[in-house]
Amino acid sequence: MENTQSTPKYSFWFTVVVGVFIACLITANITAVKIINIGGIFFDAGTLVFPLSYITGDVLTEVYGFRQARRVIWFGFVCNLIVVIGITLGRFLPGAPEPFWSDASQAAYELILGFVPRLLIASFIAYLIGEFANSFVLARMKVAMKGRHLWARTIASTIVGQGLDSIVFIIIAFAGTLPSTELLSLIFIQWVFKSVYEALATPLTYIVVNFIKRKEGIDTYDTAISFNPLSLAD
Repeated sequence: MENTQSTPKYSFWFTVVVGVFIACLITANITAVKIINIGGIFFDAGTLVFPLSYITGDVLTEVYGFRQARRVIWFGFVCNLIVVIGITLGRFLPGAPEPFWSDASQAAYELILGFVPRLLIASFIAYLIGEFANSFVLARMKVAMKGRHLWARTIASTIVGQGLDSIVFIIIAFAGTLPSTELLSLIFIQWVFKSVYEALATPLTYIVVNFIKRKEGIDTYDTAISFNPLSLAD
């Protein structure tokens, strides 16, 4: 069983995976403002993109290990925070006079990009808990299964990670504003949708993981590292 904890940190393919991970995360958070209706089921548009961050997260953990995935998860958090700060500054700084900027333009900006603090906090906390849970489960199952059954590991880790993400986000964001039955319904719908999404994407995950393993020549097993999410050095 190969242990490659000293693998290169910033190879071309590692950079590509990190870039896709960050892009999916930020895109999901911005597009989440729109609630869509598919077959009578309501959910935010970000749900269509956000599971891709879990798929790329699976690739990071499977190929490069929990240590690198942990760094990328925190990097994603910081990048998302920078986007939020930038958009918020743009919201409150005075606009140029017409015809460059108008009251209608400002209203549209605030409607789409005006983050609600409670939802923002819920999103940040849920992201960290869900992503770290997903990476932890995948890494531990890989060692336990000796690298076999990738499909079982990606689906199981997603069920845990997306489940915690949905539970934490919905409760923090909407507790006290919706009946408990509706909260449970929202959690269940998001959980099932994201988990099914991951399951359907399993063939793509296999292709990407095998491709990058061949290109990088590595296959990391997390047998002797700290799984503390706050540690960036271990």
